[in-house]
Amino acid sequence: MARKQPVLVSRTKRQSTPRRQALETRAGISASAIQGDDLSALTVRACLIARDAVFNVRDFLSNGSRMAFLAIKDCEKELDQIERKIDEQLPGAITRVGEAKARQLLACLKFITDLERIGDLAYSAAMQLHSRREKLPPLDSKQLVEMASLLCGMLEEVHHGFLTRQVSHARSILQTDAEVDRRCHALFQRHLAETSSPDDPQNFDILLAAQALERIGDHAKNLAEELCSLAEGRSLRHNARKLSTS
Repeated sequence: MARKQPVLVSRTKRQSTPRRQALETRAGISASAIQGDDLSALTVRACLIARDAVFNVRDFLSNGSRMAFLAIKDCEKELDQIERKIDEQLPGAITRVGEAKARQLLACLKFITDLERIGDLAYSAAMQLHSRREKLPPLDSKQLVEMASLLCGMLEEVHHGFLTRQVSHARSILQTDAEVDRRCHALFQRHLAETSSPDDPQNFDILLAAQALERIGDHAKNLAEELCSLAEGRSLRHNARKLSTS
């Protein structure tokens, strides 16, 4: 019995959330439909890892879990590794395929660029608050957790959208991004309106964490626009606002 404890701790860190295993199972089934495309399979995995990173940010904000913090760092490293693999493999792969497949491979490159950045920002948000001595004020904690929850949903839509190529997922992402922005702006306005200690560094770390989460939403928005390109074969980057309200 004494030898089992370290194994259990290691497995908890690796899975990092109860939902990770179920998500990876679904991805494995769906990835098989990508016809053995290694780069697309890597991109699917990166979608799940980015979502898992933000899920753990929410857990870290909720209860200060050290295991969640370590999982965020682990996700950031995994996304870096996947980005390197795609960067190395794509030039050779794209020379052996036709135009339609080349578009899909380029989409993988665009996806991993934003997904890797999401991993960096998730880790940055956690780092801003990791060394904080005092607990987060309840209202700040509530608003940050709400932002992280919305971002989790956006990244799950990214994952499903990449697999299904359905524009409805992109619409959902763009609509939710507006909610993330509203919560971030509300948090900033409330802190700026407080006149007791406007330059308090303890508030500054909260604002930096909120800004990092808001920027994750911006990258998810980029991915939504790329989903539209995958689904319809044309760029909708300049029509994202119209798409979000349609």
